[in-house]
Formats: sequence, structure tokens, C-alpha cells
Amino acid sequence: MQRSHEHADLGMDRRIARRDFLNGVAIGIAGVSAALSGASTGRAQEQPSGRAANYPPARSGLRGNYPASVAEFDRIRAAEYTRFPVSASDTREEYDLVIVGGGLSGLAAAHFYRTALGAGQRILVLDNHDDFGGHAKRNEFQYQGRTYIGCGGTLGIATPFPYSYSAKSLVQELGIEVERNAEFFNSDLEKKYHLATATFFDKEHFGEDRLVLGNPRWPDFFANAPLSATARADLVRLHGNNPDYMAGLSDHEKRARLARMSYQDYLLNVAKMSPDALPFFIGSGGRNNKRVDAMPALEAAEHGSVGFDGLGLKFEYAFREASYLFHFPDGNASLARLLVAKLIPSAIPGKQSMNTILEAPVAYEKLDEPDSKMRIRLSSPVVRVEHDGRPDNAQWVRVAYRQGGKLSAVRARYCILACYNALIPALLPEIPDRQKEALAYPVKVPMMYTNVLIRRWTAWQKLGVSRVSAPGMYHTSMYLDPGSTVGGYRGVTTPEEPIIVHMVRNPNKPGLPRKEQNRAGQQELLSMSFEDFELKIRQQMARTLAPGGFDPREDILAITVNRWPYGYAYTYDTLADPDMPPEQRPHVIGRQRLGRVAIANSDAGAAAFTNQAIDEANRAVQELLVLQGLT
Repeated sequence: MQRSHEHADLGMDRRIARRDFLNGVAIGIAGVSAALSGASTGRAQEQPSGRAANYPPARSGLRGNYPASVAEFDRIRAAEYTRFPVSASDTREEYDLVIVGGGLSGLAAAHFYRTALGAGQRILVLDNHDDFGGHAKRNEFQYQGRTYIGCGGTLGIATPFPYSYSAKSLVQELGIEVERNAEFFNSDLEKKYHLATATFFDKEHFGEDRLVLGNPRWPDFFANAPLSATARADLVRLHGNNPDYMAGLSDHEKRARLARMSYQDYLLNVAKMSPDALPFFIGSGGRNNKRVDAMPALEAAEHGSVGFDGLGLKFEYAFREASYLFHFPDGNASLARLLVAKLIPSAIPGKQSMNTILEAPVAYEKLDEPDSKMRIRLSSPVVRVEHDGRPDNAQWVRVAYRQGGKLSAVRARYCILACYNALIPALLPEIPDRQKEALAYPVKVPMMYTNVLIRRWTAWQKLGVSRVSAPGMYHTSMYLDPGSTVGGYRGVTTPEEPIIVHMVRNPNKPGLPRKEQNRAGQQELLSMSFEDFELKIRQQMARTLAPGGFDPREDILAITVNRWPYGYAYTYDTLADPDMPPEQRPHVIGRQRLGRVAIANSDAGAAAFTNQAIDEANRAVQELLVLQGLT
């Protein structure tokens, strides 16, 4: 009874704009009727609208790697397709190039191939999702005649090192002027309404729920936090001016030791922080889902984490280009749209640029027209790839995929696998055992990006916050996402307007080795329903924002959970991976061309960045051009 009262108070029984799909799977009329009555799940579900049925970005609920998009993965891994599942006589479509994966790498590969060989090339892109762009995911909400656009994956044109010539050239060719970011970024909201960052201390880890405004580097921040005197003193020390905790060691010796210990070990054993203070760091870590126990201390120091300023180390690591700041309201989904506009102009007609693409209509029915040289076929997971003979002398590559419950096949002169690299050994069993082992080495980094449309953000204004860090909560951060003013799209400007709240979770299981943490995070995301996620979202927002008058029952209008169990590319670090020459690293061995099949995607570059996806696409295309004697 207590649980049902809590669910009602949180609004779990309310109809909200999240029900185009039930846990990501389309439901029929009977299912809709049952869902609306609450008979099937005990939850209110909305009937799919015509717009959402034909326009993937408007679909709410469970998105990202939604269930139908990964339904074939277990069958592929289990080698159910040990033989090519479609007879050669059924292969009626022929292409010059088939690309497996319609993310940024796959789309860039199609662009580079056409640029090199001309628009007459017949190219087919197959993707397991119902939208193109891969992790460059766009979420849209409609409320009272206005569209609110959010980012459900890859956020921006970002990199910790300069873009290559090919990556820069593509961004420029698409008409994106990264240096103009300041013109569009909605940066005045915090100043106008006196909003600050804050940290939410939860009762499970800190004894009570308390929202503390300010930056932890401010001297008086921890005075207001629910901490023991010892923990408070240690955190003030670590966030201030630290002594040299490794005095007597050379610069080289310090770096070597930091590379072989975790940030947690450094804090506890070198900086002598009390274990009472550790909960403050449990939600933080480095790039790609690493928490405090899995991040090398050297990496933490390179990223400017607290506790290292007294060591006297100088780091070159920095974002050296202003381009890293640039992003559209939908993240790099607009970059994917600009690529599609070039590849299939009829799908996104007109001369598109950064000023027009955000609101440009997309005709999804034009992506896969029979008379088009360039085609993108969505909701078509590839299950098997094979040469029609020995890879070194084959003339064709056959590609089998499933669409609408039916297995089909096409064949192509060449193929690029711009997909999840760990599946490639099962997709393409011909590859050598050493390459299979290399492809199986990394574990994809699970991530979750949740977008919640709320009726107004007056509670945030009353509390004086725009961004909340929550080290002990399910989502470790949430922030107001007012959106940029680009072209005809207008960002949010007043507290009375609806706004998107962006929430981030890095699912893992601290205490395990890093790759095992990633696997645990994958299983967590795959095992949970949308209702499971929704309850955690409502509970966290209520606990954090209720003092400002936030009512999750009345104020939440729509929720989209972008779960990415197979999220970002695995990156190496000094704790989890052996030191080896660059040319012997698994991603280098794993991406080797086999016959007429090349391998792309950011996995092949061991870096979860947009520029890496572009560079790997360019490399894969170049390999095929060399094979043809064209470069």
C-alpha cells in the first residue's frame, strides 16, 4: 500500500507523452486499448500518434538501443546464423558498396566513397535502429504547439586533440562554422536568473537529503554539507591548495606511480583522505564511464581533478580548439542530418547548412527508394556477412539482414562494417582467429542519457540552480537544457516556459575490474523496463527539487530514456590494459581489412569521439580504394 501511494504521489499513474512505444516496441490497437485502461501493465499508456509513428525523433519512452534494435544480438552471438541464412537465389539487389551501420561513421563512409568514385555508385546503408545517426540521437517533444529538441547521445563536435584534416574538412563541407558557437549558445540564463551549480547529498550515503549550492572549490561550500568534521576538513583541503603528497620523487617517478594506482587509492593512501569523505567521489571519474575506483590517478590529474595541484606536474592535455564547445540542441544528430542531406537530397531537400538543418523536415520514406543510387534502410539489423568465395579472390560480398521479421540478402562489390565491432567475429566468421580475439578484447561502455520535459522550471529558479551533481544517486547529474537559438529554433528563456531536463547515468558496478564494470552496466540497462527507469527519475527529481515546489506528478510532461548498453568505444588506460606498442593494440589488429570487407566506426579507433568515427570511415574507404588500385 505504501508503495502504491508513493507511485501515485510521483505520478506513475499519470498519462504522459511517452507512449508511442511500450518499452521501445510498437504495440497494436489491442495493446493500446489495454495499455490505456492499465489492464496489461497497471500503467497508463498513450496511443501512438501519426507523427511519432512515421517520425522516429518524436518517439518517447525507451530509446537509444531500444529492445527491438538489439533483439538480434544474442542470436548473432550464439552463432544461430552459422550458415548464410538466405539462399543465393534470393539475392536480387546488387550494390557497389554495402555499409553495415548508419551512424556517423557509416554515413561519413558513404560520403567519402561517393566523393572518390562519383554519385553513380550504388550504395546501401543498413542499420538496426529506426533512425539514422547511431549514437547521434535526436529527441523531440511537442507541447502546446511548440517543439522542444534534446540530445539523446553524442553531444557535440568535441575532441581532446586537434581534428584531422579529413574530419575538419567534412565538418566545414557540411557548413558547420564551429567558431560561431557563442552566437547560438544560450549562455545568459544562469546570469539573468542568478542560477548556480549545486550538489545533492543523499541520505543513503550522507545521512540526510540536502541540496548545497555552489562550487566545491569554494572554501565555504562544505560548511553546509552533511559531513563529519573529519570528512569536511579533508574535502576542504583537497579542493584547496594541496601540498606535494609525493615529495622526494622525480616528475617521471610521480607519473609512473600515478599511472599504476587508481584515483581512489591516491585519495585514500597518498593524500590520506578519510574514508568518510569517499562517498563524495563515488559518482565521479574520468571519461567513458570510469568511476573513482577504476580511473588511473594519472588520468585524474591530467583532467584537473582535485588533490594534485601540489605535485608540480605539468600536463599538455587540454581542449586546444574552440570547436569542442560547439553543439546543436540535438547534439550531433544535426551533423548526421547534414550528411543525409548530401547523400539523399530528396529526403532533406534544399540547400542545408547549420542555420537550416535543425528545423528542416526529413522525409523518411525517401531514404530507401528503389530507383535511388544511394539508399538507407532502417530497422534492418545485419545478421551475417560473407564473401562468395575465398576472401582473397572473391568477387562479391553477401549481406543478410532481418527486416519486418523476414530475412533478406543483398550482395555488393565491397562492404564496410561500421557497426559494433565486438559482433563482427559472429557477423563475419571468415576473419582470422587473432583478429577475432582482438575484436573481442574491448567492452563497449554503457551510458544513459535521459530527457525529461517539465511544465516549467520555477522550482529550479527558486532554488537558484541550473545544474545538480548527485554522487550517490541513480543519475549522477541533471541540468536544465534550454537549447540553442539556431536558425528558426528558439531556446527557452523564462522560468514559466517548459524546458528539457537532461539527466546522465554511467551504469557500472564499482569494485570490479573496469571491463567487468562495463559488462555489469550493460546487463543493468538491458534488464530494466521503462517503468523501472521512470520510477528512479521521478524519485530523484522529487527528492532534489521538492523544496523548490517541484511536483513530479504535475510537472513532468514527457520522458525519453536513451539507454546505450552498447554505448561508447572502449579506450585504453594504464590500470586496465597492458602497455603495448601502438601497432599491436587490439583495435589496430581488429580493424584490418579482410578481402572486400573493411572495418570502420569509433571502435576501430579506440576513442569515443565524432572525429574518430569520421577518421575511421575515411581509413576504411581508402583501404577499399587501394584494393581497387585507385589511390
